[in-house]
Amino acid sequence: MNTLPNILFIMVDQQRYDCLGYRNLFPVQTPYIDQLATEGISFSNAFTAIPLCSPARQALLSGKRPEALGTLWNYDLGSKIPSLEPSEDTWVHELKRAGYITGYIGKWHVNPKHDPRKYGYEDYVPISAYEKLRNQKYPDVTYKNGWFGETNLVPVEDSRTHWLAKQANTMISKYVASGQPWHVRVDFPEPHLPCRPSGKFSTMYSPEEIPQWPNFAETFQNKPYIQKQQLVNWRIDQYTWEQWSPIVARYYGIISQIDDAVGLVLAALKTFGIEENTIVIYTSDHGDMCGAHRMMDKHYVLYDEIIRVPFIVKWPLKISPGQNSESFVYNVLDLYPTILEIIQSEMMDTCTGRSLYPILQGKVPDSWRTSIISTYNGQQFGLYSQRMIRNKEWKYIWNATDTDELYDLTNDPYELVNAIHIPKYQDIISALRKELYTTLLAEGDTLIDNEWLRDQLLNGRKL
Repeated sequence: MNTLPNILFIMVDQQRYDCLGYRNLFPVQTPYIDQLATEGISFSNAFTAIPLCSPARQALLSGKRPEALGTLWNYDLGSKIPSLEPSEDTWVHELKRAGYITGYIGKWHVNPKHDPRKYGYEDYVPISAYEKLRNQKYPDVTYKNGWFGETNLVPVEDSRTHWLAKQANTMISKYVASGQPWHVRVDFPEPHLPCRPSGKFSTMYSPEEIPQWPNFAETFQNKPYIQKQQLVNWRIDQYTWEQWSPIVARYYGIISQIDDAVGLVLAALKTFGIEENTIVIYTSDHGDMCGAHRMMDKHYVLYDEIIRVPFIVKWPLKISPGQNSESFVYNVLDLYPTILEIIQSEMMDTCTGRSLYPILQGKVPDSWRTSIISTYNGQQFGLYSQRMIRNKEWKYIWNATDTDELYDLTNDPYELVNAIHIPKYQDIISALRKELYTTLLAEGDTLIDNEWLRDQLLNGRKL
């Protein structure tokens, strides 16, 4: 009899932490994900180590910071940058050694030359298989609105979200019949822009009823130059909320469509009678500005809209339902050691993160971290080194070649006022810089390991 838990890992791409129904912050309807949170534990302070697709996914599999791996950017935008190589051990390899059968469905974006089968997965269903089928069945469907999205004329039942759900259910059915413990990963490319909801989800939210983001009145006063420059590059510098609200409505719509697809997979677990001994994990690689601070996508900023992510874990046999943890956790770095502890495998010293297993049991260790660090290294507009440290009260962002940022999260939760030059906060800034430097150095980020940048962080030689 299988005593090891099955593991269903659902990752979406570019979903904000605040755009889920159970958060009660914005009017997004996600009944199935809400139910998942009600039946398990949700993390209100879960953060990505880096808000960029490829390096976040590479960190997820390896348990190491992208900077320690040298995987700093997305590899498919003309930059010659290393990718996670098959020689790196992953937690999927550990599952294989423990007797699991493993399958991967959906978006990959880890290595341009090697697919998931080089990283521990046995079966792989790529997104390209869907694109081929869609083009054959709906050859006349075209998209004309670029990154801003539009209604998808492909019916919901044939949409990419629901095709992925069907593939997942087929694979799970096959694995259940084997009698072995299994791990299936389903990776949705949505709600990454462009958002193209289908059918009822394309009209589910009226743009006129979409509430304006609380920080849409951003002026960029005393903030790094690149933030306002991005608006010019995207040609949205003059956009009003009336122009943004239809884009946000489509973002809401595709999230609700994902939720509907997730519901199909969760229903299958009940049908197969395996719900009790199946761990279900739901998260996103990072978030999306989607008009917050008047910005688009996720580059050159470390606002909460892109670094704070949804993170839910359900395991009926071990996790008491209805928990919400406020502990600071990494959804990518902490997963590796957590999985190893769950399957009682030897912990790897190379993991940057910490096992969440005690927190899943409702026991927060006294030594648990009280701050989180996220990073960024540049992409479309060139190199740009950012390192951020955030705790409950403060967020400090070190911009190596521009103005630093400090946000008082108690009095300015939407990060509108850069308080970096206010005299009374200089001791706080000094302490945060020191903690940032010490942690990054210990976790293999060699950017700061030179006298010039060390001088900025430890000796305050920063304008």
